[in-house]
Amino acid sequence: MSKKLSKLNAQEDKELQMDMSPMIDMVFLLLVFFIVVSTPMIVKMDPEVKPAVAYNSKDPEDKRGRIVVNVRSDGSIFPVNIEDGEITDEDDITAYVKSLRDKYKNQGIASRLHLRGDKDAVFKHSRKVIKAAADAGVNEVLFSAYNFEQ
Repeated sequence: MSKKLSKLNAQEDKELQMDMSPMIDMVFLLLVFFIVVSTPMIVKMDPEVKPAVAYNSKDPEDKRGRIVVNVRSDGSIFPVNIEDGEITDEDDITAYVKSLRDKYKNQGIASRLHLRGDKDAVFKHSRKVIKAAADAGVNEVLFSAYNFEQ
């Protein structure tokens, strides 16, 4: 064996180390990017509305573009932000739906009416909301219902 080779074999093995700081920086940059770019879909639920049970209900695949309107058991109609107060007039419902439809249209998203009706509400109140939404140009309606297992 040569002197050089025996000298190399006699030295202790040095551990290879990798600098992890660039990788950690990249992970945090990606995390911040996805948080900024993503748009959370939160549907506020009116605790006064108890939807009916449907045996064949299913969750819609696309949850974007929902215009949520709550119909309580006494027939009162509220927008998604209950703090905004009750909507009593059909023209007010149409204006509310139209404003959100225009907002979603500017984002390139098709809008749909998400009707959260109470199981004890008379259908004429829901029909009033559906007609007002149709007058605003929103023809697709999603009804909230609990699945039988829930």
